[in-house]
Amino acid sequence: MSLATLLTDQQQRLDALITLLSSEQNLLTQGDIDGDALTKVALEKQTLLTELERIESVRRNVQQRLGYADGAKGAREAAANAGCQTAWDSLLEKSERASRMNELTGQMLSVRMKHNQAMLDYIRQIAKKTLYKPDGRNSAQPGRINASA
Repeated sequence: MSLATLLTDQQQRLDALITLLSSEQNLLTQGDIDGDALTKVALEKQTLLTELERIESVRRNVQQRLGYADGAKGAREAAANAGCQTAWDSLLEKSERASRMNELTGQMLSVRMKHNQAMLDYIRQIAKKTLYKPDGRNSAQPGRINASA
């Protein structure tokens, strides 16, 4: 498989990943999150990441087989010598964009989880202040008024 073909394949998968990340972010901004849709996106994202990792491994092997050094310097040199510098630059740009989007998605999830935890804590706090116990009996002492409710 040629370097140009591998780079094109990686770019197409990164484009698909960026689209999925955008969908995931849109789902996370909705007031009522569709858990099934979010799960589907996460599974598709994992499949794409696995494929990207596999293709990257093949690309590195081709780079080594052609006698180029490991790492970014060797990759850049291999791409330049194969006439694929533009494709390599585009791949790096898309990789960086996907990375930034994934980081933002993680931050969005963190904010969502903190919000949900705060709501649960608030509900628990309110539940403790009710006048009635879970068995239905009044929690206030006889002759006293529970002003905390």
